Amino acid sequence: MTDTTPDVTVPPDTGLPKTPSEASNRVRQSLRRRYAAEKRFRMYGLIAIGLALSFIVVLFTDIITKGHSAFIQSHLTLTVELDADSVDPQGDRSPESLRDGSYRGITLRAFFETLRGVSGRADQREALSLLSDAADITVRNAVLDQPDLVGTTATLPVKFGDDADIFFKGKSVAVEGLPAQSTATPSGTQGEITITADGPAFTAILEQAKIQLRDDIQGLEDDIAGFQRRIDRYQEELSQATDEDQRADLRDSIATMTDAIATDTEKVAGIEARIANPGDSEVLTRESSSYLIRINGGVVKVLAAAPNRIEGEVFFSLDSDRRADEGSWQIMTLPIAESNRRLSDKQVMWLWDLEERGLLDMQFNTTFFTSGDSREPEQAGIWGAAVGSFFTLMITLLLSFPIGVMTAVYLEEFAPKNKWTDLIEVNINNLAAVPSIVFGLLGLAMFLNVFGLPRSAPLVGGMVLTLMTLPTIIIAGRAALKAVPPSIREAALGMGASRIQAMTHHVLPLAMPGMMTGTIIGMAQALGETAPLLMIGMVAFIVDIPGGFTDPATVLPVQIYIWADSPERAFVEKTSAAIMVLLAFLITMNLAAVLVRKRFEKRW
Repeated sequence: MTDTTPDVTVPPDTGLPKTPSEASNRVRQSLRRRYAAEKRFRMYGLIAIGLALSFIVVLFTDIITKGHSAFIQSHLTLTVELDADSVDPQGDRSPESLRDGSYRGITLRAFFETLRGVSGRADQREALSLLSDAADITVRNAVLDQPDLVGTTATLPVKFGDDADIFFKGKSVAVEGLPAQSTATPSGTQGEITITADGPAFTAILEQAKIQLRDDIQGLEDDIAGFQRRIDRYQEELSQATDEDQRADLRDSIATMTDAIATDTEKVAGIEARIANPGDSEVLTRESSSYLIRINGGVVKVLAAAPNRIEGEVFFSLDSDRRADEGSWQIMTLPIAESNRRLSDKQVMWLWDLEERGLLDMQFNTTFFTSGDSREPEQAGIWGAAVGSFFTLMITLLLSFPIGVMTAVYLEEFAPKNKWTDLIEVNINNLAAVPSIVFGLLGLAMFLNVFGLPRSAPLVGGMVLTLMTLPTIIIAGRAALKAVPPSIREAALGMGASRIQAMTHHVLPLAMPGMMTGTIIGMAQALGETAPLLMIGMVAFIVDIPGGFTDPATVLPVQIYIWADSPERAFVEKTSAAIMVLLAFLITMNLAAVLVRKRFEKRW
């Protein structure tokens, strides 16, 4: 007997496959679509991870690029004559006598003697800004450490000022030099001299002066266009004015603008005539690049240039006025105009000369890690902020951890389930999302204004951060308690233990790794907070290292905020370096949380 399967016909217009092969095709198409959707989903995930990592790489690269130079500091190798009458006024070599010595005078005298071409008070004032204000303190500390230096000539490393430090780190203006391709003869060795070349050696300098003239023309033309727009507006107002005094004022304004346009137009014509004659001598201004001639052992700043002649001011005296052969002298360029930088041409030449003479010493910046804040960037450090952060986090940990753990234990294990506990749980969850500055306002209103606690102290800062951290610790603690299997509690109770014994001897030790993880994460969050601490005065300028919980202090995030708001350019690298230190702490704390979880967690 043969078993045959009858053909199954599907009624039309039902949307179902009419044959088995058609059903199989539909299944395969559905699978292909599902697999394609899964591939797209994985691809989207990889793209998202790649974007996140690229943003992190850009962030860290920017911070490290700006901040790594803060870990080194430029020093001047200074030869100081430690005259006994100056550094030891009492003559007994006692610490008190050595501490009262006149170090400022001998340090500045040695510095001015080290620089070339310092003459008169104006040069001394200009040179003084290149040296750190703490240079004499460095000399004094060296004498206090080694009293035998009194009466000798010592070679000591002293810090440069912030502008000089930036120059040596390559973040200011670069000195570019090219050997000249002709002979040149100076007319003297000091003062204002003329240098004459056998060929058109100074054509590039003259061309730069012409470019500056074109920029001047553009500026004048912009002024003329502005005056014309104002004249048009005044004329429109004049046609509508009815008051005679107002009409008179408008006519006077139009006349003044017209005269200004005529004056500027005349200036433009004169400058265009100067540009049209390339052989003329042109004067270099502070708005153009600076040029200096290094010849016969001296340096001359170019004041005016012609194709084969320059007029200049001697910065460093020349050894002689003999003719310099081709290749034995050079033209040095400072591309950034003198008006657009903090260092003058003479200051740049002093620093360049010190580096050429081997008196520059780049050392690891221990001050950054051992000193407190300072108005002078080269003296500023993070140690005061680091100690303040330590005291603040200690208060936060001592208050938030026991309170958070006890609250989590009570709510999870002992609190009755009613509307009051539900209200408490809702409020704890809401507090975890409250902006941190609200806790700062609470601390300002209660701890400072009501209880009168000391302002800008780690004690108050720790209490404020405790309020902010508690919800995180409570929520993490309750999650850790929930993760402990009920069988642990039931077994302890079955053996005759009380509820408290079951909790303290069995459940709590098993939940403690999760609680510790939540605590570490909460402390890392507290370490990076700034807003609540600003409200209680921890933004104050603190120089001294805090010695206790009630001493005035600041913390690392606030120190970064203060430096970021500082106008000195040298604080840019300090800010980035402090961010690097703070990120290192945060990464370490989060890594510790991961290790604690991996080391102690149990899988049930």
